[in-house]
This record gives sequence, structure tokens and C-alpha cells, in this order.
Amino acid sequence: MNKSRNILLVLFGLLAGFLAYVGISQRNSQMSFRQKILRTLYPALMWITRLSGKNTTVLMRSDIDPQASLYELSVRSLSGDTIRFADYRGRFLLLVNTASDCGYTGQYEALQQLQDRFADRLQVIAFPSNDFKEQEKGTNAEIAGFCQRNYDVRFPIAEKGVVLRQNGQQLVYDWLTDPKKNGWNSLNPQWNFAKFLLDREGRLIRYFGPAVSPLSEDVTMVLEH
Repeated sequence: MNKSRNILLVLFGLLAGFLAYVGISQRNSQMSFRQKILRTLYPALMWITRLSGKNTTVLMRSDIDPQASLYELSVRSLSGDTIRFADYRGRFLLLVNTASDCGYTGQYEALQQLQDRFADRLQVIAFPSNDFKEQEKGTNAEIAGFCQRNYDVRFPIAEKGVVLRQNGQQLVYDWLTDPKKNGWNSLNPQWNFAKFLLDREGRLIRYFGPAVSPLSEDVTMVLEH
């Protein structure tokens, strides 16, 4: 009995220590406590998913011309401005469905680092969505504030919308998941922070699963050539 009680006390102490660490390390961030915990656990989640292989899908194609051009589409941003894909012709495009209450939310920081590193040839665009376990319940204004305050996001963010193939799906995700339009891919985002990469001519060339870091060699090697 005493042994079991001692184990429980140790576990309780570890939990209390972890929660205290979260509170101290994230004391200046304007996040919910859940978001603080997720941000703290993000490195461990990425390590575990790499070991397990979960959400690490990478699909590759090249030189497959789309049947319809993404450059004909546009989407509204969080602030109500228009994001025209034609404005990014000649650059790589990395399109990422995002959420504020996800274990992968820490990738916002890596996405901004990737944007800064390849500013001359890449444009990252985020697409907040509540499609996965309702992990993006915020309004457009709340999402904008969260991303700017906590991750210093400076790349364009589209207004919140539907990314899965269902009623109300955003036109850009209809294009990304319909092989009759993009030329080959029918895979929907597997979870928040799935990444679709287009080349400089608007061809879809990669799909990266949510657990593939934006700064991984899978991503950066493509952009370096």
C-alpha cells in the first residue's frame, strides 16, 4: 500500500512540476492553458510521430500539368483582402491547413522560419480550418491575433474555411484534392498542418503529412533547387 502511495505521490509531483514549468515557460504568451501545454509538448509530439511513422506521408510527382490552373483562383484573407494565386506565379507555393488548438500548432513558427529562409522563391499561405476535432473554433480576428502574438506570423492567412471534401469546401482545396483539376492527387489533408507544395509553374509536386516539419530536408531540398 505504501509503495503504491509513494508511486502516486511521485507521479503527482511530476505532473505538478510539468504544469508549473508550462506556466513559467509560457508566462508571456497570450494562450489558453491547453495551448500552452500543446506548445510545450510539440517537440515531443514530433519526435514520437517520426518514430511511429504516423502522419509522415510524403507524396511526390513532377512534370504533371494540372487540368485547371490554380492561378485562376483567389481566396479572402483573415482581414478581408483578396489573396490572388496568380500574384505568386514564378514562386513555389506551400499551402497548409492550420489550427490553433492542435498538437502541431507549433509548426507556425517553423513555417515562418521557412518563409524567411526562402523569401526570394517561396510563398507560404495558411488556411485555418475547424475540420479536425474542432481545433479551430476562433473567429477570423481571433485567429489573426493568436498567430501574430504567439508566433509572429507574417505570411498570408486565408479566412477560416472547409478543407475536406464535403459541402462548402474551399475552391483551392477542391483543386488540391481533385485529380481532374490538379493532375494527380486525390488525397485530402490527413489532419491539421498537412502541406501541399506547388512548383514555380503552378504544378502540384508534393504532399507532406502533418508530422513532416516545414524545416525537414523533405521540404527544403525541393526549394533549394
